Amino acid sequence: MDLGISGRVALVAASTAGLGRATARALAAEGARVVISGRRAEVVEREAAALPGAVGIPADLTDPGTPEALVRRTGELLGPVDILVLNGGGPAPGTAADQTPESLSAAVGSLLLPHQALIRHTLPGMRERGWGRILAIGSSGVNEPLPGLALSNAGRAALAGLLKTLASEVAADGVTVNMLLPGRIATDRVAALDRARAEREHTTVEAVAAAARAAIPAGRYGTPEEFGAAAAFLCSAPASYVTGSQVRVDGGMARSF
Repeated sequence: MDLGISGRVALVAASTAGLGRATARALAAEGARVVISGRRAEVVEREAAALPGAVGIPADLTDPGTPEALVRRTGELLGPVDILVLNGGGPAPGTAADQTPESLSAAVGSLLLPHQALIRHTLPGMRERGWGRILAIGSSGVNEPLPGLALSNAGRAALAGLLKTLASEVAADGVTVNMLLPGRIATDRVAALDRARAEREHTTVEAVAAAARAAIPAGRYGTPEEFGAAAAFLCSAPASYVTGSQVRVDGGMARSF
């Protein structure tokens, strides 16, 4: 299938590792001109150099002025953003009862506000040109809140509500807005969560991973490449009638409809 995004400019937030990197690589493989972004300049440069036509822009999205600067620099280097992939690191594990106003505010500050700012600075151009793709990398916790991940559940649910509302507002302008919800994908983040759970439950990481695989109908963790392929499709021209959706990439792990 021709995804129809060759030459499109794709800004992928937090794309030096994990699912952001997998998405950036999948888009670059389809001919998109990709912006790699992240906090560590040397890693940004290395990852961008590995992709054809990509550029690297160091960016700490928790700095309130960074989203606008990142979009502006993208425009200077490649042109206006056609594809915006929202992504960011997850908050620390913890229970709902243990949270404070400060921890909840920090979760919203990292999982909602920077993404809203990126949208605010890219959406007008997308609407004017009559074409755009906004895709958020979320979590299966958006549909089924995950035990021990209270901050992630709360922050990503807030983003999901914003995006669902936005999708209906911009659909007629040729802009789609979707979320991609990973289950257990073999990334450093999931490995860290497995280690944290093993410590809480006084067991081994291997036992935690085995229990997790047993709860997945596919019987295994997904690969970043599988996730990236799904992301690239949702950013494509053939996906122009898919909007306001939350698409799972979880091997059947979620039990709800």
